[in-house]
Amino acid sequence: MPHCPRCGTPVRAQTVQEIVDQILRLPAGSRLLLLAPLARQRKGEFRRELEQLRRQGFLRVRLDGEVYLIEEAPALDKNVPHTVEVVVDRLVVQPGIAARLTDSVETALAHSEGLVAVQVLGGDEYLFSERLACPHCGTSYPELSPRLFSFNSPQGACPACSGLGVQLAFDPELLVSDPNRSLYDGALAVWRRGLPAAVAAVLERAAAHYGFDLHQPWATLTPEQQQVLFYGAQTPTANGQQAFDGILARLERLYRDTTSPGVREELERYMRARPCAACQGTRLRPEALAVTLHGRRISDLTALPLRQALDFFTSLPLSDFERQVAEPVLAEICARLRFLCSLGLDYLTLDRPVATLSGGEGQRIRLATQLGSGLSGVLYVLDEPSIGLHPRDHRRLLDSLRRLRDLGNTVLVVEHDRDTILAADYVIDLGPGAGEHGGRLVAAGTPAEVMRHPASLTGRYLCGAQSLAVPARRRQPGARRLRLLQVSEHNLKRIDVEIPLGLFVCVTGVSGSGKSTLVLDVLYRALAQRLHGARARPGAFAALHGIEYVDRVVHVDQSPIGRTPRSNPATYTGVFDAIRALFAQVKEARVRGYRPGRFSFNVKGGRCEACQGQGTVKIDMHFLPDVYVRCEACQGSRFNRDTLEIRYRGKNIAEVLALTVDEARDFFAHVPLIQQKLTTLHEVGLGYLRLGQAATTLSGGEAQRVKLSRELSRGGSGHTLYLLDEPTTGLHFSDVERLLAVLQRLVDSGNTVVVIEHHLDVIKSADYLIDLGPEGGEAGGYVVATGTPEEVAGVAASHTGRCLREVLSVHAATP
Repeated sequence: MPHCPRCGTPVRAQTVQEIVDQILRLPAGSRLLLLAPLARQRKGEFRRELEQLRRQGFLRVRLDGEVYLIEEAPALDKNVPHTVEVVVDRLVVQPGIAARLTDSVETALAHSEGLVAVQVLGGDEYLFSERLACPHCGTSYPELSPRLFSFNSPQGACPACSGLGVQLAFDPELLVSDPNRSLYDGALAVWRRGLPAAVAAVLERAAAHYGFDLHQPWATLTPEQQQVLFYGAQTPTANGQQAFDGILARLERLYRDTTSPGVREELERYMRARPCAACQGTRLRPEALAVTLHGRRISDLTALPLRQALDFFTSLPLSDFERQVAEPVLAEICARLRFLCSLGLDYLTLDRPVATLSGGEGQRIRLATQLGSGLSGVLYVLDEPSIGLHPRDHRRLLDSLRRLRDLGNTVLVVEHDRDTILAADYVIDLGPGAGEHGGRLVAAGTPAEVMRHPASLTGRYLCGAQSLAVPARRRQPGARRLRLLQVSEHNLKRIDVEIPLGLFVCVTGVSGSGKSTLVLDVLYRALAQRLHGARARPGAFAALHGIEYVDRVVHVDQSPIGRTPRSNPATYTGVFDAIRALFAQVKEARVRGYRPGRFSFNVKGGRCEACQGQGTVKIDMHFLPDVYVRCEACQGSRFNRDTLEIRYRGKNIAEVLALTVDEARDFFAHVPLIQQKLTTLHEVGLGYLRLGQAATTLSGGEAQRVKLSRELSRGGSGHTLYLLDEPTTGLHFSDVERLLAVLQRLVDSGNTVVVIEHHLDVIKSADYLIDLGPEGGEAGGYVVATGTPEEVAGVAASHTGRCLREVLSVHAATP
């Protein structure tokens, strides 16, 4: 049922007489344009429609807000949405026009499918409908259509935020850079050099009225005085009371009016995205939000977890007529929701931003779409669909994959998960190693056949001949702890969490239980803000104790180590700096006066200028994707001829960058600084990477291990907190074993490692577990269990504990 967003009255259709009466209530003397909307934000040239209007005797048309004679109307771009309205009549509100107005309204309604627009020249515009209008306040609304409920459509998007749901707004916390300074001394980051004269004059009047001094430190001002400065108030002038709109309003005007990209970029440093005040983050215009289904708006329904949304639609009370109309649509909605729930996604909401989904969640959503299509004879390719999925929910995923297979399709899955491999009909095992040491077919056949193959490393892990052992001794928690109190971000239920320091800690729980929110949105942001001055605001919590035990926090994620081919493992780990310094010490380099910068492909001097050190040249293909070809000048070496003439032990700088890490270890065996950094790369299992391999070609797991190797080579104080979110993504059993060895080394150095993980081999290797749940979404957000893996395995309410019991019992039974 549509309602009026102004007064809440149910909206109904208006008759011609009601529309005429509404227009006649306008002020006498008002000059009106009576318009019939023919197209509203639709693409096309509309030449045929305009010619037809001319033949019918109409003289004028309004195109995108401008009135033209039909003969003089400009050509419209068919690829751009346009609004086309025919001018039915021009008149003045005065006695005696009722009959003419009635005829004109009827004509407009006949030509525009029940709509008529009235433009008061120099004033407002009104839209009337013979189909939908509020009988109380007289406001009319467009016909209900799917586009009205889409924030990607101009018809449905909130006009204030353009359908984004958020707006950039200045944040007082970001503006105050040094509270111990006064405004004149640069307390505000935007005016570090002091207040501009024009601003100072206005602020001085406010300060005099409210009894404070702009020369006193910001921290000594009361919250009310700071509020006045930021948000404004009434300040006296010689003419009486004048509104002082505050610092934030002045900055917003500057941001809105400036034409300088530099000024705009500088101001954005002090802004944060906040929910749109007009739509409260729902992204829809008021007319769409005023339509309810049994008391719920569309935004209310999309904010429900999928399981609750399914319950709502399956239990929707409908009359016989309503059910006859809605049954096909309801059946489709319920079927799609069931598919999503069957894949373990029942904790998600329909309005969840795609950017916040894990790779596995995104794949499972696409998989649900295919399950609903019922196609057969299709080859489906999935890349690690188990990412982000708790072991409890693996069975539901495997059942869905079997359903696709049973429909007559072929399902090809790239996967490292043990249960998924064992459930396959046929396994293709590649290897035996990675990079230069792989690329061969090691084994193929059923899981049992692969397990019997002597050369298959995967087979040895599957059959249990090789496995990750449970640690013989677990580190015990000490007095040093981080304590997060009353954490209530997203679905967390005001929980208190203790993280013992100096341990390998694993945060577990079913998907959607609040693990990433706790570790990344709250803990990491809070520590980064206090230790490193980060600007990202942490999630809601009451207090954080124990910060004095931590001097650095590092989030080691799987994001690329660089966004361009210029970045590579050698530059990221810093080993390239040592290599360039070594080349600069070669006799011929010293004779020529070459310094280390000569051997960099990022600066002028030694690099090839034809490709600017890229090694490739981009060919712009206009309407096709750009093509990259090898640079003809340097043949992809990145350096010019003079630089390549400098050799160390028979190799030039380009040939060194082409070495693998293991080859480079042997080559630089007598250079301790270089050897040490290369050894850490080897120890994290990346000996096959080439030193100059472009960062854009590394997988997420490889990028994460490159970051870990840099941390290992740093040394550090032993008081660093490392945070990792599902680091086993994309890793083979043997790679997981290497990763665990690296993480244990970091902990052995006195650091703390906190890992969000579903992989049972990682969970069983931790010193301490924090298990959240018991379910995902609103049914989660509680601390279910804490302690060693053995202690959590004994908690009946923990899904992680039940899965751990099986793993630990297998290891206990293994001699």
